[in-house]
Amino acid sequence: MIFQERLRDLRKERKETQAQTAAALGLVDRHYQRFEAGTNLPSFQNIIALADHFQVNADYLLGRTDIREMLPSSGES
Repeated sequence: MIFQERLRDLRKERKETQAQTAAALGLVDRHYQRFEAGTNLPSFQNIIALADHFQVNADYLLGRTDIREMLPSSGES
């Protein structure tokens, strides 16, 4: 699945361990490891936190687009 691959690739690009990424998100290590393994899917809040942490578009993280850049919110000009 694209999500797990992108999640792992983004973490490795930042040279973070799974434990470091989990800590940055306020998650238990094993909980984050299950995201990368594909045995658990993140909640909506965790998807947003992951996208923010890796500074990518949530749709990129989910495999819906190949555009990594975060899009400006509708309130920004």
